[in-house]
Amino acid sequence: MYWRIGTAYHQRDRAKNKAALRRIVKRGPPPGLLAFDGGLAVGWCQLTPRADLAWLDRTRHLTRVDDLPVWSISCFYVRRGYRRRGVVSSLIAAAVKAARRAKAPALEAYPIDTSQPQSTHNLFTGTASAFARAGFKTVARRAPHRPVMRLELR
Repeated sequence: MYWRIGTAYHQRDRAKNKAALRRIVKRGPPPGLLAFDGGLAVGWCQLTPRADLAWLDRTRHLTRVDDLPVWSISCFYVRRGYRRRGVVSSLIAAAVKAARRAKAPALEAYPIDTSQPQSTHNLFTGTASAFARAGFKTVARRAPHRPVMRLELR
């Protein structure tokens, strides 16, 4: 919910954030993708049209690059014990397929470039290297550690 409502996410009761996400899921389309190991959900990524994530335009490092109606991968969660096992890469690949099926012209991501000295260890948006391996290119860099990366789908 953070990229939908911004810092209000941290001030709201957790149950209220969960209820808001449930409403989004019920209304559709799905706001993201799940990764499973058998019947166990081990990862999630938010995948949605950028227009659904108004808070991105209020974050100076992540404002729009242009008017292209891109889709966005804005965050990940990987269950402990499954990290560093390719779950994020699998979610990125699935997101590319889903965005293509939805006829998105491009898919954007807002990862952390861990090769930069001021990068954070808070990697919930993914790493630039994971997106680069999937073919994403940097299209804007308003801070050394926060590229806007894009994969053209048309």
